[in-house]
Amino acid sequence: MWSKNKFEKRFLRFITGAALLLLFFLLRKGPLKDWLLSYLFNAYTNGILDQYLASNHYIRYPVRYFKKEFKSNILFDYLLYPTMSLFINKITYGNRPFVIVIKVCLVTTSMLLVELWAEKNTNLIRWGRGWDWKHTLFGLTAKSLLNRSIIAAIRAASSKPASLTKR
Repeated sequence: MWSKNKFEKRFLRFITGAALLLLFFLLRKGPLKDWLLSYLFNAYTNGILDQYLASNHYIRYPVRYFKKEFKSNILFDYLLYPTMSLFINKITYGNRPFVIVIKVCLVTTSMLLVELWAEKNTNLIRWGRGWDWKHTLFGLTAKSLLNRSIIAAIRAASSKPASLTKR
């Protein structure tokens, strides 16, 4: 039987491979500039927020990549959640606001379910200092909607009226 840490390390490797594969397929079609902007904005803000949460002991990651260098979860901050954010942007591309909110809630609830499983059954994540599933769900949903809104605003600002582009 595997030791707990061995299972968790294999699980991290599996999630890394799955996220890289999904990222490859997500970046293949569509407006690459928008997708890269979405990915990079999400990764940058994740790093800042998670560093704060981990440093103040709201969340701990006992088993993680680069344990000595970072308190935060590099896999989630810079690969997994930005990839899911990109997925959200792709599945909501061209949708009305109500549909966007519904789709974001479905994706973030799915992410929460995985985190709940990991918190209860593994040593990948531990909640502390009053943190619970409601904070995770609200944080993921709000940040995903904010990311989606910022990309939509950039997209709208960069598009030019047809009369100015035709000559």
